[in-house]
Amino acid sequence: MFGNDRDQLRLHYYRAWQQHQNNQPLDPLQRQIVAVLMDHPEYQAMFENEQALGSEYAPELGQTNPFMHMGFHLAIRDQVQTDRPAGIRDAYESLLPLCEGNGHEVEHRMLDCLAECLWQAQRANQVPDESAYLECVKELTAR
Repeated sequence: MFGNDRDQLRLHYYRAWQQHQNNQPLDPLQRQIVAVLMDHPEYQAMFENEQALGSEYAPELGQTNPFMHMGFHLAIRDQVQTDRPAGIRDAYESLLPLCEGNGHEVEHRMLDCLAECLWQAQRANQVPDESAYLECVKELTAR
């Protein structure tokens, strides 16, 4: 969508939130971004000022990158909607009762699996292992 341009991606989040705040029409992706932001009120203030978009987030200091976190939510929602990898929708739906029907909580549980899958792929310089990712998500129902 935006390649590797971090600033362009962050600006898209900012513009989606600004258009939402101003009751302006949103395209489908902007609606998805706003939906994730509605689930994360702790991130909303950072979108009041475009200058906040340049912030750095250091995991070694315990900081969560809100853009990566929201991107994971968007990815998981897309995976569930398209059932890719095959079986992810069933795994998601199996987790729903464990989270009292809270889809946002299910996504949070799945985030660690997705992050691990992507980290392993990057580390090995390979494509993500969808089977390992799906198995990790399925194992969440056993916990």
